[in-house]
Amino acid sequence: MRHLRSFKECIFSGRVHWTCHVTMRLQQRGLTIDTLRSTVTTLEIVETYLEDKYLPSFLVRGGSENGVFHAQIATDVEGENVRIVTMYVPRPGKWEDGLRVRRTR
Repeated sequence: MRHLRSFKECIFSGRVHWTCHVTMRLQQRGLTIDTLRSTVTTLEIVETYLEDKYLPSFLVRGGSENGVFHAQIATDVEGENVRIVTMYVPRPGKWEDGLRVRRTR
């Protein structure tokens, strides 16, 4: 829960870095930077990747009247910021429980 609170604090205060990957993909996926900012209160952790390659990261689910999205957020604890690695609209066939649990089959 403290990770989620930390994400939200960083996003609210503008301590966010957007990776090249996510900035290239946002428009293709019908998402914007404001999609994350405007829905920060809805974010919930879906998956945790504490041993990720560069920084611990988390897959979060957010939603608005326009639908649900997932974002992978890496946490830079020492730098007191977060990095948005990617954002996408999840495919219902790959997720269940309101797009919160990855299907295993």
